[in-house]
Amino acid sequence: MSEAGSMTEAVVWLTIFVLSVFVGTEVVSKVSSTLHTPLMSGANAIHGVILIGAVLVTGTAESTGALVVGLIAVVLATVNMVGGFVVTDRMLQMFSGRRRALDAGKGERA
Repeated sequence: MSEAGSMTEAVVWLTIFVLSVFVGTEVVSKVSSTLHTPLMSGANAIHGVILIGAVLVTGTAESTGALVVGLIAVVLATVNMVGGFVVTDRMLQMFSGRRRALDAGKGERA
């Protein structure tokens, strides 16, 4: 592939990335607060798929540069996925704490 062809391909990929950032920001900002927990759970599942992809790509790396970038991708995907599960767990604990308080209030009245 010529240098001009690879430059054009890089511009296309950069454009797709920038557009996806804008679309993602708009979509997430429009989600109501009651739907954030299911959204986080779905995002965690997607991050798991991304982590598997990063591991597969890193395993087939043929150069040192590709291996380093792959390892960085694996580490960042792992941190992102684990952090997402921690945040989701905290959100669910907040909701379950509220439910326990309501259940305890009903038990006292009976």
